[in-house]
Amino acid sequence: MTENAVTYDDVHVDFTWEEWKLLDPFQKNLYKDVMLETYKNLTAIGYSWEDHNIEEHCQSSQRHGR
Repeated sequence: MTENAVTYDDVHVDFTWEEWKLLDPFQKNLYKDVMLETYKNLTAIGYSWEDHNIEEHCQSSQRHGR
């Protein structure tokens, strides 16, 4: 990977439970839409998900009602 390459960590946003509770429904939906689009775009350009436990992140998001 080159120095200027974008990584998952560069584009991923993760809220604490306390921060998530402060978001209104529009903000929560926007977050979901943007992160889904990010996953799709990174996958489309061949990003390797091997180093990231996406399943764990999704389960965590579901527990928080995301």
